[in-house]
Amino acid sequence: MGKTMEIEVYLYASLAKYLPQTAAGKSVRLSCAPGHTAEDIADQLQLPKKQIKLVFVNGVRKPLQTPLSDGDRLGLFPPVGGG
Repeated sequence: MGKTMEIEVYLYASLAKYLPQTAAGKSVRLSCAPGHTAEDIADQLQLPKKQIKLVFVNGVRKPLQTPLSDGDRLGLFPPVGGG
């Protein structure tokens, strides 16, 4: 108990506006409890889950419910339009 882990969170495109003002560029380091999921981090940053289309943990696509580990890099992307 009392342990925390550090996660590097990257928000892309329209999600970048949800980064805290202390963020450097497109990423922020967050402390969280062991067992936190990507979804917990989205909640912590008050991201609208309907706007999260892709989740990457350490460069690998994962579901939003993926548990995170200390030192993970979490990337969240909105739906991307194009044609």
